[in-house]
Amino acid sequence: MARFELKLPKMGESVAEATITNWLKEVGDKIEADEAVLEIATDKVDSEVPSEVSGILVEQLFGKDDLVQVGQTIAIIETEGGDAPAATPAAEVSVPAEAVEIEKTIEAVKENVTAPQDFAGSDKFFSPLVKNIAKEEGISVAELDSIQGSGKDGRVTKDDIFKYIEDRKSGAVQAPAAVEEVSKAVVEMPKAVVETPKAEPIAQKSQQAVPVSVNGGDEIVEMDRMRKLISGYMTASVQTSAHVQSFIEVDVTNIVKWRDKVKTAFEKREGEKLTFTPIMMEAVAKALKDFPGMNISVDGDYIIKKKNINLGMAAALPNGNLIVPVIKNADQLNLVGMAKAVNDLGNRAKAGKLKPDDTQGGTYTVTNVGTFGSVFGTPIINQPQVGILALGAIRKVPAVIETPEGDFIGIRQKMFLSHSYDHRVVDGALGGSFVKRVAEYLEAFDVERDF
Repeated sequence: MARFELKLPKMGESVAEATITNWLKEVGDKIEADEAVLEIATDKVDSEVPSEVSGILVEQLFGKDDLVQVGQTIAIIETEGGDAPAATPAAEVSVPAEAVEIEKTIEAVKENVTAPQDFAGSDKFFSPLVKNIAKEEGISVAELDSIQGSGKDGRVTKDDIFKYIEDRKSGAVQAPAAVEEVSKAVVEMPKAVVETPKAEPIAQKSQQAVPVSVNGGDEIVEMDRMRKLISGYMTASVQTSAHVQSFIEVDVTNIVKWRDKVKTAFEKREGEKLTFTPIMMEAVAKALKDFPGMNISVDGDYIIKKKNINLGMAAALPNGNLIVPVIKNADQLNLVGMAKAVNDLGNRAKAGKLKPDDTQGGTYTVTNVGTFGSVFGTPIINQPQVGILALGAIRKVPAVIETPEGDFIGIRQKMFLSHSYDHRVVDGALGGSFVKRVAEYLEAFDVERDF
């Protein structure tokens, strides 16, 4: 018998860890090659981890809700003598470069490591990854509390703690022992000296839960994991960005006529359905090239101008939740390529087959509220982006049509574009000009074009 180590696979360049949400196989169960062994979740996508071999699951190294790093062994599978592949050399294990740098940093500062600390005494919130790094480095509660975080609400990120480690190594900050002495001295000071009135932040007050009245006929259902994440993202976005909206009505009669004319031939030739979404995405990508000030992100006091145009497309899931897969380099796709990308991501989103990297790297987002009959909406920005465009329902409406012979009333196909943007860095001139350019591209659509 041979023992095979099942590792957490690489899930994209930007994904370094995942949480185990469910074991599909228990110890003693037989497993076939390519059969799913457990379910995992990143901050946006749920997926399965299949086995590379056939055998018996003999050990689970992590439990439900445990955080696992990419490349870590999560289970042991016992195989028949020749079934297990040869052991992979350590250099070939699929571990991100970021993880390698972490290991180098840890080794470089081991001489300063003290006993692992318990962070339960801190009033601040620290992510599991930050806590793990702090424990590895012997960083005390007092030290961790003293680090100035660059994340939302001053939260300490992994980059902050890595920088602190480097500064500590170079002597730019106090060594752990010195910090502990200062902390101890403060604790031993007279209470009257160190005790000051503690003001409660306004933001914290606004987040306090309002009591909810429940009677015997009400049903109480806990949010699932994804809904909790969405709730957190939406609340954080509203608190972070100064949302402002611009609306514009667009005549898409030519687009409707053209699609009706070519959609059958398009599906026959390309094997894909032609919806309105890729046509809209094409116009948005063109407008972002014209107005690169909308293709940015905000990081504290810094603006990051994005090189690539990666369009997020909000997709509703069968369970009622929402996910935003990303079309990478959308400006480089023709209409056929855009249609294939939209259909592929939409279908895999509904089937729960998206990979973690499919939802990473978006620079601007589009959401189709018209799918559910809404005429327009005021969407919430997908952080750290600065804009999101809502596509309203296409409707037949009476409209004034201008001709050289005079004006007359006719039936036209129209829709509203609703643009939400971050007023911290995008003013009305840019936000309004951008959505106006999208409308111009749509209204100037060539009805004679090929697909």
